[in-house]
Amino acid sequence: MGFKPKATHGVLALLCVMYFLTYVDRVNIGTAASGIQRDLGLTNIQLGFVFSAFAYPYLLFQIFGGWICDHCGPRQTLFWCGVTWAIATILTGFAGGLTSLVLARLLLGFGEGATFPTATRSMQSWVPIGKRGFAQGLTHAFSRLGNAVTPPIVAALMIATTWRGSFILLGVLSFIWSLAWVWYFRNDPKDHPHIQAAELETLPVRTESAIKPKVPWGPLARQMWPVTLTYFCYGWCLWLYLNWLPLFFKNNFNLDIQNSALFAFGIFFAGVVGDTLGGLISDRILHRTGNLRLARLGVVVPGFVGALLSLLPLFVITDRTIVTLCLTAGFFFAELVIGPMWSIPMDIAPKFSGTAAGLMNIGSAAAAIVSPLAIGLVIDMTGNWKLPFNISIGLLLIGTFSAFLMHPEKQLTDKDPSVPFAKPLPAE
Repeated sequence: MGFKPKATHGVLALLCVMYFLTYVDRVNIGTAASGIQRDLGLTNIQLGFVFSAFAYPYLLFQIFGGWICDHCGPRQTLFWCGVTWAIATILTGFAGGLTSLVLARLLLGFGEGATFPTATRSMQSWVPIGKRGFAQGLTHAFSRLGNAVTPPIVAALMIATTWRGSFILLGVLSFIWSLAWVWYFRNDPKDHPHIQAAELETLPVRTESAIKPKVPWGPLARQMWPVTLTYFCYGWCLWLYLNWLPLFFKNNFNLDIQNSALFAFGIFFAGVVGDTLGGLISDRILHRTGNLRLARLGVVVPGFVGALLSLLPLFVITDRTIVTLCLTAGFFFAELVIGPMWSIPMDIAPKFSGTAAGLMNIGSAAAAIVSPLAIGLVIDMTGNWKLPFNISIGLLLIGTFSAFLMHPEKQLTDKDPSVPFAKPLPAE
């Protein structure tokens, strides 16, 4: 008998590609910013507004998109999300000024707003409980791989086709992914034509009914607000890196766009390692101890502390190599938190994981609005490209303390026997 690939692996692979493409399409503007700024005559504050425009609909559709997914299913939700963000990326290449550029970025935020909550809802059915940290860490590692490869890829495409051509080509790739997703994925694993019986036995039990349960908004919000706050603090630092890093190296060290992109690549690649490792460590703690809170907070808190300590030397260091190493370490530690953080919505609300993930990701979306505008203003007022990283230390400190308010072990559906949290899982 020949080797038969597992359907669960195929779904996870498609989600990895989705995470990769969504981040390529949202951070490509950071690398293309120098060309866009020159051609369209934008100030740093205007550029910051362009960066943040993506986040307004992205914020709006966190809860709404997660709610749609919980009611309509991930298959159709992610397909239409993909089509929308693909069109938005292509339209960015045709922008003729500040207004059209902002409108394209707004459409991109609309298309990508529901993607991560919907992906989390997909994993709720397709990933075993004891491997959620790994799955979330791996998929987000691909988003950081997108961060890493986008600067050199976009820089090369800009040379070959101009910044406009780079957006058009990347948008076409996203459209192809949308078609692949709707062709392959099924909302219920047992409906997949290639699912194996052994795979189904490892997956959570699904109990569907014609009447969808109402979202318990009050209890869910009360349990998720510390998660949202913690993720805001992480998101502030994330968007600082994503939007401004290439320009930081270009303006602070007088590097051209190609060399700036290479330095950004090295830093972003550290996030690939951090995402994967954080998820693996969280799952290992869970298997060893059966303590869900320890498994999540035992990675999140050290991640925040490590990121904070890594950025402290920027107050006094001016050497380019040491600055790069500090930024790399900071991004690595910050990314350790991703796997456990994105597992928490599934831990807390198994039946409403799309909505819960949307509530959490509001934190990052809000940071994506505030962070670029505040950073653009700080840079324009002071001309200091290091100061934004120093400010982020305060946000990391807040995130460290707010993490202790999170309680992933308190499951919202404890009284529902259909999705129980198992006792200590056997070590693998």
